[in-house]
Amino acid sequence: MIKCKSSLLLGSLLALAVHSAPVHAQQARSFVSNSFGNDGNAPNCVRSAPCRTFQVAHDNTLANGEITVLDPGSYGSVTINRTISIINDGVGEAGMLISGGVAGVTINAAVTDKVSLRGLTIKGIGFGGGNGIVVNRVGSLTVENCAIRNLSGSATIGFGILFLPQLTGAQTSHLAVSNTFVADNDASGIVVEPFGAGKTYTEIVRSEVYHNGADGITFDDEHFTGVVSGVVESSVSARNANNGVLAFAPAQQGPALVLVTRSVVSGNGTGFNSGTSGVIDVAQSDVWSNNVTWTGQVESYLDNYVHENLDGDPAAPLGSVLKK
Repeated sequence: MIKCKSSLLLGSLLALAVHSAPVHAQQARSFVSNSFGNDGNAPNCVRSAPCRTFQVAHDNTLANGEITVLDPGSYGSVTINRTISIINDGVGEAGMLISGGVAGVTINAAVTDKVSLRGLTIKGIGFGGGNGIVVNRVGSLTVENCAIRNLSGSATIGFGILFLPQLTGAQTSHLAVSNTFVADNDASGIVVEPFGAGKTYTEIVRSEVYHNGADGITFDDEHFTGVVSGVVESSVSARNANNGVLAFAPAQQGPALVLVTRSVVSGNGTGFNSGTSGVIDVAQSDVWSNNVTWTGQVESYLDNYVHENLDGDPAAPLGSVLKK
């Protein structure tokens, strides 16, 4: 579906080459500060002498470690290649301003690595655009309490979250997004599109995806022979130009299976679109004011509130059923 893979992967390989594992990683916890941080404090970004940018702190933090934000500020983009957490637990806005076609966060880790991002703001400022979070390989990524918005571009850029793990055989990769705001991006808000074979699992909970220039939330099995599995719960996908929730799975590839529950999907071009081989189940949700309610293999349980869609609120393509 997204015709940007080759350039994204090339950029990722270049980033991986530049940000290889450092020789002098020193501590399990590093600190960054906008007001008194200095990257010259590396390799020891301690609380009393913190570093200034996420990248320098990352490069001098041991695997399984943590980067702690001490005060508000813009901390620059970062390429992650190990298990690590970047944590802002309420000091104010901590994030990065994106331009020049780069990504705010690029993850080139191992399939056994676990990355956590909490309390970050990633905002586009034009001047060539960029992406919010781009994942090329990871075992598990959690995105909590983040805001990703206003990313501009075309074809290869302008996405909020691009989850593109490269997997083989029985490998798995997991994305969890909670309490996160993704809005006003030129391309899609959240895209899950793995490569190779294996399984991906995604949970999007208590999150809001608004006014993106393509789809709100996409699960794409176009380049994957395994299973793409997704859950969207207690979330909103609204006023996106194309689909509120898309599950795209060509017949020759693996299935894309999505459950949407207790959510609002409204004001989109199409509320739910599963193509010919994806499957979307919708339960306890409000489907309102979309140009097209649903298309493809969509199953609506009898507990949804479907109203004011411009195509007259038709029954779901797979029928409205109550399962026990």
